[in-house]
Amino acid sequence: MSKVTFVVRFHTNYGQSLFITGKHPLFGGETAASALRMQYLNNDLWTLTIDVDKNALPKEGIVYNYMVQYEDGTVSYDWGSDKVLKTGDLASEEILIIDAWNFAGYFENAFYTEPFQNVLLKHRHKPAVPAPKTYTHTFRIKAPLLKKDETICLIGNDEKLGNWNEAAALLMERNDGDSFYSVRADLSRAHFPVVYKYCVFDTSAGRIVRYEDGNNRVLYDAFVKNKKTIVNDGFAVLPSTSWKGAGVAIPVFSLRAEQSCGVGEFSDIKLLVDWAKSVGLKLVQILPVNDTTATHTWTDSYPYAAISAFALHPMYLNLAKAAGEKHAQLVKDVEAERQRLNKLDAVDYEGVNNLKWRVIKQLYPLQQEEIFSSAGYKEYFELNKHWLVPYATFCYFRDKYNSADFNTWQTHKTYDAAEAAALLETGAGTFNDVAIHIYVQYLLHLQLKEAAEYAHQHGVIVKGDIPIGIYRFGVDAWQNPELYHMEMQAGAPPDDFAKTGQNWGFPTYNWEKMQEDDFTWWKQRFEQMSYYFDAFRIDHILGFFRIWSIPIDSVEGIMGHFEPAIPVHINEFYERNMWFDYARYCKPYITERLLNDTLGDQKEHVKYTFLNYDGFEKYQLKPEFSTQAKVENYFSWQQDSEHNRWLKKQLFSYLSNVLLFEVEGSQGQQFHFRFGIEETPSFKDLDPHLQYQLKQLYVNYFFERQDDFWMKKAMQKLPALKRATNMLVCGEDLGLVPRSVPEVMRQLGLLSLEIQRMPKDPNKQFFHPADAPYLSVVTPSSHDISTIRGWWEEDRNLSQQFFNDELGQWGLAPYFCDAWVNKAIVVQHLYSPAMWSIFQLQDILGCNRQIRRPNPHEERINVPADSKHYWRYRMHLTLEDLLKASAFNSEFSSMVKESGRA
Repeated sequence: MSKVTFVVRFHTNYGQSLFITGKHPLFGGETAASALRMQYLNNDLWTLTIDVDKNALPKEGIVYNYMVQYEDGTVSYDWGSDKVLKTGDLASEEILIIDAWNFAGYFENAFYTEPFQNVLLKHRHKPAVPAPKTYTHTFRIKAPLLKKDETICLIGNDEKLGNWNEAAALLMERNDGDSFYSVRADLSRAHFPVVYKYCVFDTSAGRIVRYEDGNNRVLYDAFVKNKKTIVNDGFAVLPSTSWKGAGVAIPVFSLRAEQSCGVGEFSDIKLLVDWAKSVGLKLVQILPVNDTTATHTWTDSYPYAAISAFALHPMYLNLAKAAGEKHAQLVKDVEAERQRLNKLDAVDYEGVNNLKWRVIKQLYPLQQEEIFSSAGYKEYFELNKHWLVPYATFCYFRDKYNSADFNTWQTHKTYDAAEAAALLETGAGTFNDVAIHIYVQYLLHLQLKEAAEYAHQHGVIVKGDIPIGIYRFGVDAWQNPELYHMEMQAGAPPDDFAKTGQNWGFPTYNWEKMQEDDFTWWKQRFEQMSYYFDAFRIDHILGFFRIWSIPIDSVEGIMGHFEPAIPVHINEFYERNMWFDYARYCKPYITERLLNDTLGDQKEHVKYTFLNYDGFEKYQLKPEFSTQAKVENYFSWQQDSEHNRWLKKQLFSYLSNVLLFEVEGSQGQQFHFRFGIEETPSFKDLDPHLQYQLKQLYVNYFFERQDDFWMKKAMQKLPALKRATNMLVCGEDLGLVPRSVPEVMRQLGLLSLEIQRMPKDPNKQFFHPADAPYLSVVTPSSHDISTIRGWWEEDRNLSQQFFNDELGQWGLAPYFCDAWVNKAIVVQHLYSPAMWSIFQLQDILGCNRQIRRPNPHEERINVPADSKHYWRYRMHLTLEDLLKASAFNSEFSSMVKESGRA
C-alpha cells in the first residue's frame, strides 16, 4: 500500500473548487458528482492524499484528470490522457505527484491528437537513456515539435542536474506509448528549492541548441526516506506554432478514376493520396459519406441528409474489389454500363446506385456464408450492432413500404429491438432481406478502412465531416425519437447567400435528454468516425451554442428563431413606453398598399382565392393557407409553372411579414424577434420613433442578452464531447457568430474555419489569410460557395475591390479569373500563419491554365439557397491523368514546399 499525494498547480479564485476524476472507482468513475475533492493550499496549489494498493491497479494504469468547479456550478477539465497512475510509479511507501494543469486551448495539445501522434509526427527520434540505480525524483515534460535528431535534457543548480554545466545536463528519453520525455535523478542530497530548466539537445552535434523560454522552474520539496516524487511539468516552453500543413478537399463522389463507376469510390481515395503525397500535401478532406438513401432518387444526393449517422453509403463500394477474382464475371457483365456512367461529366446518382445494387444482390448469396462466418465480420458486428441492426431493419421496411417516412408504414412505426432481432434470426423469412444491408456495410467498412490505412502509410491523414443534423425520416429518429425535437426544423437565418434563410428540414436536438446518458449517441458517432478518420470537421458548430429552429409548419428559414434563447417579455415593451399591439406585431401585416405593390393585376385573384378581409384595409390569409406548409401543400397540387412559383413566393413573404413570434405556451407574455425586421414592410410602416425603440430591443435580443447564456449551453456539451475523442477537431464557425464562440473554441483548442470571402469582422469586406489564428483552417472557398474562379465572375465590383485591396494590384481587374490571379490567392493561403491551409481541388487546378476546367461554373458543388440542389460535381480529368501532369504537379509542389507546408 502506498500513500499517494497529488499536488496540482492551478490558480483559483474564491468560490472555485478542484477535484480529481478518472475512469476507475479510485477516482470516482469519471462522473463529476463522484469526483474526489481536493484541499486548498493556496491560490495556486491544491492537494489530495489517498492510499493506493498497487496490486489493485489495472495493467495499463489509471488515466486521471483534474476538474475545476466554478462558482455557478459549471465544471471544466484539464486536457489530455497522459496523466496515468501506473504500478511502476508506486515504487515507494510515499509518492508525491506534482502536476501541471493542461489547459485544453494550449496549441501543443493539437500535436498529441491521433493524426499527429500516429502519422504526421510518428517517426520522431527517441534516444534511450540509461536509468540511474537509485533515484528520488522523476521529471517529465512534453515537447511535440522536436526535430529528428533532437531530444530534451534537464539542467539545474544541483550537482545531479549538472550545476548548469551544459556538458553534464541529463538527457531525457521518450518511450513508446508515452507522450512525454522523462528522466530520473537522485536529489537525496539536494538543497531545496531546486532551480532547473529544460533544454533542446541535438544528439548528432552532442550539445544543447536552445533553452526553453521563460523563467527558471523551481521545485519546492524535501528528501524523505521511502518517498519518491514525480514532477509532471506539462509542456516545455518552446515555440508551438511552427508546424504547418496543407491539404486538399473534395467529396468522394466527385473523384474520377479510370476504373470507377460513374462516381468516386473509397478505393479511389488511394489515388488521391498518391497525388497529395507527390505535391507535398498532408491531408485529404472529404464530405460526409453516410448512407442517404431515402427515396432511391437523385434527391438523395444531399450528403448532409443521412438516413443513418453511422452507416456508409453503398454507392462508394468498389464492385471489383468486393467481387474479387472468384466472382469477377459479375462485374464484367456490367462493364459496358460502368464505362457509360464513368464517361459522364456529372454523377448520375440513380444510374450509379441502380447498377451497384444490381451487382450487390447477385454477390450477396455467393459470399454470405463465408463473410458472416469470418472472425473479422463477427468482431465488426459486435462492435457496431447498436446501429447495424436498427439500420438494416429500417432499410428493409423502407423498401417494403416504399418510403423512409416510418410514420406511414403499416407496421413497425416505432422501433422495437426485440422485433428487429427476430427479423435477423437465422431461418427467418426476412433474414436475407435484412442481412444484405449489414453485408454491404461490412464491405464498405473494409474498403474505407483500407483506404485510410493506405493514407497513413504514405504520411497523409484523412479528415471527415460530421453533419450537425439528422434526417427526419432516418434510422436515428426512428430508433430514438426522444433525442430530437421532431416538431421543429433546423436551419440558418438569412444571409447574403440565402435571403430567406435556410431550412434543412432536420429535427433539432433534445440536448437535455442527450445529457442524461452523458451524450452516449454522440460518443458512439465519434468512436465510429475514428475507425476511418484522423480529424473531422463539425458542421455548423454554432448549433452546439444555439440552433436556428423553425416550426414544422413553416417552409422558409426566415420563420425561425434561435433555440435556446432568452425571449423578450411583454413587460420590456412597457418599460420602454411602447404600447404592445399583439395583432400588429405578431400577425402577418397585409395591407391594400402591400397587395398593390407586389401583385399588380393578380391582386383581385389573390384576394378572392387566398385572403380574408380583416377590416381597416388589412387582410389575413384564409385558414387553409395560414401557414407556409399549407401554402406549399396547395401548390404541390398545382401546375409547376413560373407564375405559380412566383405566387407561392409572394404568399410566403406575406406570412413572414411579422415582427415577433410568440413563444409557445407563454400565453402572450414572451416573444422572439423575427430576424431582419427592418427589411419588412411591416416595420417600414411604423412611425420613426417606434422603429427606433423596436430596433434597440431587437439589437439587445440578438446581440447582447444571449452571449453568456449561449456560452454556458455550449460548455455543457462541447467539453464532454471533445473528451470522448482524440481526433483533431475543426469547427465550421461561419454565419451569424455569437461573441462567445471564439472564446469557447479557444478554451477547448478547437480549430476555427476562416474563409476569405466570409469575414467574421462585420466591418471588413474580406478576411485576409495573414490574420488567421494559428489554431485554424484557412481556405478560399468551400463546398457551399463558388470556387475562386466562379466567384470572380459573380460580382464585378467585389472582384475589382479584391484585386486592388487584397491582391495589391493596380488598375482594372481581369474580367475572368486568370490563372495567375487564382495562383496568387492560393499562395496567400499557403503563407498564412494558420496550422492548416486546405483547398478545394478545383481551386488548386485553377492555378494552371492548361489543366483547369474550361467552365468554372461547372465546378460548384452546392447551392445552399436551393434545397433541391443535385449534388453531382465530378472532376473533369481522372486521378491517373492528374498524377501524370508532371509540369503542373512540379509547379504546385514548389508552391507548397516554399511556403514551409510540405
